[in-house]
Amino acid sequence: MGSRAFAFAVAGLLGAGACSRSTRTIILDTPPPNGDVRGVESNRGPSTAARLGVPPGHLPDPGECRVWIPGTPPGQQPKPKSRPCPGIATVAPAGSWIVYRPTDDKKVVHIREVDSRRPGTVIRIRIFDIETNRLLREENP
Repeated sequence: MGSRAFAFAVAGLLGAGACSRSTRTIILDTPPPNGDVRGVESNRGPSTAARLGVPPGHLPDPGECRVWIPGTPPGQQPKPKSRPCPGIATVAPAGSWIVYRPTDDKKVVHIREVDSRRPGTVIRIRIFDIETNRLLREENP
């Protein structure tokens, strides 16, 4: 009788492990009507407005640029110091951003998106408000 009780106890423990489950929460959100496009994808690919992901301490100095690789942690980004903008496109890898802060408006940041297949080829320029990450406008290169 003791071994039978032991067998039931073991079976109960094994069954409890098999019945355990994990859950995850997925939050879906619709774009707000006020034009704030954070997290919204368009027919031109993923939006850079989906939270820039560039910490304030990693933004270039006003009037300078830096290369930023989206999806890469800040500590693994190339050359964290900013530099003058002329010639930076030649070192920008495919799929990267060239982050520029103009000297005349320190509250905005320009993101020059580099083509995902052609290093150094800027395909789009998006201008964002630094504090809200809100897309202000787009320009052609």
